[in-house]
Amino acid sequence: MDHTAPHYTTFARLLHWIMAVLVLAMIAAGFLMVQDGLGRSLQNALFIFHKNVGVLVLLLMVLRIAYRLIQPPPPLPADLPSWQARAAGASHLALYILLVVMPVAGYVRVKSGGFPIEALDALGVPSLVPRSEGLADLAKAVHHCGAFVIAGIVLVHVSAAFYHGMLRRDGVFSRMWPPVIRSAK
Repeated sequence: MDHTAPHYTTFARLLHWIMAVLVLAMIAAGFLMVQDGLGRSLQNALFIFHKNVGVLVLLLMVLRIAYRLIQPPPPLPADLPSWQARAAGASHLALYILLVVMPVAGYVRVKSGGFPIEALDALGVPSLVPRSEGLADLAKAVHHCGAFVIAGIVLVHVSAAFYHGMLRRDGVFSRMWPPVIRSAK
């Protein structure tokens, strides 16, 4: 493992791994909660989890985008093939876009459909969208299609991380792992 390669800050790493856990949990809960045959209480719990963690993911994405604007990522290794650098850039951009679009579409679907988002409701946050079946249906379609796209991009992202960390061992994976940078003694 190349420990001399430029790496992300501890804050960026922690934010990445917190979001990774949340997004993987959201994907699993999202696909599971719409399955027939679940007990009503499990299905309700998954919907509540999905809606409320979706709000958290959106807030963390706003923080992540702001942090990235003030703290750009470290450069990729110079020997990385240009097609891989372009693919990494495109997949990261797609993930950033989807990690904003998906929570927004979920929010619009839920609120325009007249459903609660318990954490926001408890805080007294008013709905930002009107109640509208048409709007709810459109947002549901965007969220549904986006779920498959984000799951696919996450799979590619994880596969690329595995390739760089376990097979190529070129320092790309070690830029983000471990989540906390320990100071040298």
